[in-house]
Amino acid sequence: MEESEDVPNDFVKLKCEKLSVDEVSELVVSPYCGAVSVFIGTTRNNFEGKKVIHLEYEAYTSMAETEIKKICRNVRQKWPSVKHIAVHHRLGVVPITEASVIIAVSSPHRAESLEAVMYCINTLKASVPIWKKEIYVDEYSWKENKECFWANSEK
Repeated sequence: MEESEDVPNDFVKLKCEKLSVDEVSELVVSPYCGAVSVFIGTTRNNFEGKKVIHLEYEAYTSMAETEIKKICRNVRQKWPSVKHIAVHHRLGVVPITEASVIIAVSSPHRAESLEAVMYCINTLKASVPIWKKEIYVDEYSWKENKECFWANSEK
């Protein structure tokens, strides 16, 4: 494969179906890269002593996709060697232990892909209009991300 055949790509997807780590990581594999870094955010069964039954995610889809693409552009400015970026986020009900978000980044060396993955998840939580509802045994709670700039600007 020639370099020109492996142009950098961003793979952004919001979907209600179960996310696949294999699918997301395979999207970013490149013969020019020695590193693929992956972050998987999963639903845990507890929050501050409460038993979590499952999570539910809602999004302003078109705006969320636009914001995630902006994150990808920023990654490429900060780490020019990054080759491919994949960000898949699940919407709707996400059962315990299943993935809510999977982010994968490839680069020639590990430092850039590791840093880029961390930047992606932190920036996503701070700026992308995706909302999480935690469902407990006998109640529920909408959760704001503590990183979210618009939620914290009024406090």
